Amino acid sequence: MKTTIKLEAEEVNTWIDWLASYGLTENGGVTRLLYDENWVNAQNALFEKMKESSLQPYFDKVGNLFGRLEGTIEKEKIILTGSHIDTVLDGGKYDGAYGVIASFLSIQLLQKYYGLPKKTIEVVSLCEEEGSRFPLAFWGSGSITGKYNVNDCIGLKDIDNLAFADEMNASVRSYKQSDVKREDIDAFIEIHIEQGGILEAEKKSIGIVTHIVGQRRFTIKIMGESNHAGTTPMPYRKDSVHLASELIAYALNKVSTIDQHLVATVGKINASPNIPNVIAEEVVFTLDVRHHEEEKIENYCQIIFSYFQEKCLEFGMGIDIEQWVDVKPVVMNEHLTELSRNIVKEMNVPFREMVSGAGHDAQVFGSFCPTALVFVPSVNGISHSPKEFTEIEDLKNGIIVLSELLHKLAY
Repeated sequence: MKTTIKLEAEEVNTWIDWLASYGLTENGGVTRLLYDENWVNAQNALFEKMKESSLQPYFDKVGNLFGRLEGTIEKEKIILTGSHIDTVLDGGKYDGAYGVIASFLSIQLLQKYYGLPKKTIEVVSLCEEEGSRFPLAFWGSGSITGKYNVNDCIGLKDIDNLAFADEMNASVRSYKQSDVKREDIDAFIEIHIEQGGILEAEKKSIGIVTHIVGQRRFTIKIMGESNHAGTTPMPYRKDSVHLASELIAYALNKVSTIDQHLVATVGKINASPNIPNVIAEEVVFTLDVRHHEEEKIENYCQIIFSYFQEKCLEFGMGIDIEQWVDVKPVVMNEHLTELSRNIVKEMNVPFREMVSGAGHDAQVFGSFCPTALVFVPSVNGISHSPKEFTEIEDLKNGIIVLSELLHKLAY
């Protein structure tokens, strides 16, 4: 049967705009970086909103904010729902923030329609996911799950040479702090904008995520020899740009022969000495590889790096390959996926199951506790931009799906 929960469209937009006001840019985007003034003000404002709505709000020692609705029977183990409030520079107002607002509104709807839950639910506004200010991502969820501890931020600095640890201590010192690592989470539920164009293209209002891709990122350095651009014949050159371009073309063309879901991206390239009339001595480029099966990633990397080594040896040039990201693929919990599927079918909402090509906090929680991730469409597939937008009906559908899922788990 269809849901009985009703939600006013204007209420959703009001909340989205309210949270976006903390860090609103001239372009209509949002800049809210971990521990900066906008971030501090937003977390504190959310704390007050939770308090006004009868939730029991509290912070942990890294700045994650929780709003607790205690269960009438099962008080110790909790259902956790939420997302992150940090943004990229001049990002959109839906990424992460929608998940926090949706969780908060869902709790209000559940209290309105069903009263108190049997099992405790907590809304979380995670302190960080993006890695936009400091060279570390998933700090909020990683701290909760034990992936990180407070020592992992020591020595890290932002672009202004401000220390991670100092900024954290200055931002959260006034909070009534609880321990960070949690042992009481029975499940984590996250709702998020898709940040891609699949749902919109297929006219689906809800995406039920079955897997989140693994990611490997590399920095690859090709070492040749600088020489004169006019007097050095082509056969005599050790041209790092020429070879790097061949290797990049091979790597990107090879993707389609491995698997249709595999993606690879060369996003950054630097040549040295980067002078128009000098053969480049060195080229450094990045490679980002993603798939939801670890075996496919491994197979691809073995094939292309073997080719890279072979070609560099053939041309008498050096190569250095440094891996700096290795995130494993995560499968979402089958039971929670089935519950989500049944809910959207009962609501008669167009949906599809899908793989998430972007990383999310659900990826960190997914190897720690039963986890579900639900998507709503992104118009034109745009995200990390002031142009980021999701239609109000899709926002509403997402909140109602989340409410019904939490109801099945906690009531």
